[in-house]
Amino acid sequence: MSVVAIYLVVTFGLGGLALAMRLPPLVGFLAAGFVLNAAHVEHLSGLDTLADLGVTLLLFAIGLKLNVRILLRREVWLTTSIHMVVSVVLGGAFLWLAAVVGVTMLSGASLTTIALLGFALSFSSTVFVVKILDERGESHSLYGRICIGILVMQDLIAVIFLTATSGHAPSPWALTLVALWPVTLLARRVWGGLGHGEMQSLFGIVMALVPGYVWFSSVGLKGDLGALIVGVLLASHPAATELSRSLFHIKELLLVAFFVSIGLTGLPDAPTIGVALLMMLLLPMKAIGYTALLAVLKLRYRTAILAGLGLMNYSEFGLIVVSVGVSAGLLTQAWLVELSIAVALSFVISALVNGRANVIAEKIVARLPEQDEHSLQPEERPGDAGDAEVVVIGMGRVGFAAYQRLTEQHRLRVVGVDYDGSRIQRLSDRGIRVIEADATDLDFWIRLRHSDSVRHAVLAMPSHSANVVALECLRKSGFSGRIASAARYEDEVQWAKDHGVDIAFNVYSGAGLELADQVGRSATEPPPDEPPRTTGDDIDR
Repeated sequence: MSVVAIYLVVTFGLGGLALAMRLPPLVGFLAAGFVLNAAHVEHLSGLDTLADLGVTLLLFAIGLKLNVRILLRREVWLTTSIHMVVSVVLGGAFLWLAAVVGVTMLSGASLTTIALLGFALSFSSTVFVVKILDERGESHSLYGRICIGILVMQDLIAVIFLTATSGHAPSPWALTLVALWPVTLLARRVWGGLGHGEMQSLFGIVMALVPGYVWFSSVGLKGDLGALIVGVLLASHPAATELSRSLFHIKELLLVAFFVSIGLTGLPDAPTIGVALLMMLLLPMKAIGYTALLAVLKLRYRTAILAGLGLMNYSEFGLIVVSVGVSAGLLTQAWLVELSIAVALSFVISALVNGRANVIAEKIVARLPEQDEHSLQPEERPGDAGDAEVVVIGMGRVGFAAYQRLTEQHRLRVVGVDYDGSRIQRLSDRGIRVIEADATDLDFWIRLRHSDSVRHAVLAMPSHSANVVALECLRKSGFSGRIASAARYEDEVQWAKDHGVDIAFNVYSGAGLELADQVGRSATEPPPDEPPRTTGDDIDR
């Protein structure tokens, strides 16, 4: 237990220090791994298992939220394919030049070895990117969906690579995976009767691990891929979003082990750190490549830049590719330590950059030529608030309830704004007036400013950080109307009041007030067809 206590104290302490420095806690978790390694603390038994479990649940949760149609978009499959080929070529050329210059670890390396390293560096981290998107509440935004689609495509390419280089084909028992569909159909029936408590969370873990990870692993396929596919097969269930939300904190806690384990891979020396820093020079090229390709495919500059910045990191899959190279004798064992340092450094740099991604995107877009709005993808064209008096940002449960009350009881003209295309379609089919836009985009608020009828903005997004960014954009755009914001915690309510929000409301308090109002109205109205009351005399008779 003493070893566990050391790990917990160091990890919590450095995670808290990162938070105090306004860095994502995962930067502290990475540092904890290196500190524990440098201090020669005994390797914690089971840490790798916890890390693998966290990654498995992450991919299962991605599957629960993944719309498979996103993989068929050109912005996903074409961008992934072209970028990977270009990355291998340019990354290989960069490493070859480094070898020519005389970098010790690369001297004498064959073209096959350099190409393998370039391939390893072409991947972006699914774990890191999804965590950043979740923290910012932007996993359902257009750029977030494209990032996740590209990451899933990269995962599929990695699985094909691992299968091709393993030296043996998947087991003939892989054919049994056709039974996965009826198994998930049966599971959906069971799911419906589990309620909303711990049994539902346990159901999700069982489905991710047993028909997902274990079944796929036992037939020679990557278990993480199985968890992703099972999640996709269950995604259409009405409780899929609730299950994903219930697994969120479990997954986040387990992923702490993943980030700590990266730092435990090995201790770097000066030459290793030098080569890892050299690899950091490829990160801007990676981001520029994604941005250019997505802009060519008619996405707005801002969307393309945010996606490029989000994918500007190296992946844990790169470590797997290098381990294959080590097993084949193409690379020395030192490259595993080398790439683990490069992956960790890329996480730190990407975390710092993505913390200011919206600001960086605005500054870059201001220096680029204007795009023809009519040539952009349909969801990238500007929305029109029309004659709306109120704009509700975020049409989830809170935003939808606000929309209904404002239109039905207060008779105001309201327009909803959301970035989830499927949700917009469902609401539009019900006659709800809603437009697709990203409220963290300054351009949206500048365009909205031209609509003189809008006098109120309601920030109802589930992520406090997203509401914070939207508030900043409102201020910069010169919006002079009143602002209301929903929050889940009292410190978020206080923050909103301190930053000039006119109405800051705790959604849980609101639920209690609404319940009390309904009970009060019910108490003043006689129940319909009330039977005559029985008195004591009646009982005696």
